[in-house]
Amino acid sequence: MNRRRFIQNTGMLTAMSLLPAYACQKAPVSKYKMGYQLFSIRDEMAKDPLATLKALIAMGYESFETYGYEPDTDQIYGYTAQEFRNVLDELQVVAPSGHFGFDPFHFAEEAEILRFVDGCLKGAETMGMKYITWPWLAPEKRNPEGFEQLVIQLNRIGKHIQGSGIGLAFHNHGYEFEDHNGVNGYDMILTQTDPELVKLQLDMYWLKHSTNMTPQQLADDQPGRYVMWHIKDMDKVTRDYTELGNGSIDYTTYLPKAEDAGLEFYFIEQGGNFTVNSTESAKPVRNTSKRISNN
Repeated sequence: MNRRRFIQNTGMLTAMSLLPAYACQKAPVSKYKMGYQLFSIRDEMAKDPLATLKALIAMGYESFETYGYEPDTDQIYGYTAQEFRNVLDELQVVAPSGHFGFDPFHFAEEAEILRFVDGCLKGAETMGMKYITWPWLAPEKRNPEGFEQLVIQLNRIGKHIQGSGIGLAFHNHGYEFEDHNGVNGYDMILTQTDPELVKLQLDMYWLKHSTNMTPQQLADDQPGRYVMWHIKDMDKVTRDYTELGNGSIDYTTYLPKAEDAGLEFYFIEQGGNFTVNSTESAKPVRNTSKRISNN
């Protein structure tokens, strides 16, 4: 099935914005905007962020997840946080979440990591974000000791920013699900972090790639906690990333119920393995401007 036929046949994505139509009956928010994770098009963002955003908006995207904000210099994509917010406002789009560079502070003392968090929080507030997201764990930390420390830092950050109007989320890959003598990092995160302080950004690709669990099973176990979703597809042969609709993940059946998960925002993503280039890989996802409101 080609991408166009996939998009037409899913019955849930209005050229991907039917994702809300499938998932958002009795949803906890009134509408969803079609989002894109800007890391998917990082080569073009590095060259000309304004032109890249305009190109994505022309495809129908209204919401973006950022990466790479530097609190020490107040820089993102060559802009200050306020300048970038001005760009978003001018383009009439939003950035409700950002991936921030928490990993170097994994083993930092409380005062040090919270100083970094304060800088992230200031930038996130300026850019109009609702979540700051921990997106990555370096390979040498993907072990029980590393996950134990991660749990400490996630709870610490979540408590520190409580009441700020901005929440903390953790983004999974596949390594969290690896077995370590009967335990895995994701179970530690689920059971040892405070669900009121630490929300979750569910990467559907990595869940499918790494486990036999379904998103609905996770949502049933942790209701209301999966406030953000990453939607990307898996190559049928290599199991690498591929354009949405070209791969093996059947999103007509794979997505959880939004009201169970607690969905607030979703972002389409393709981390690499582009058939042509990053811009072309974004093009099949188009928005007909239909928004699904909560009845």
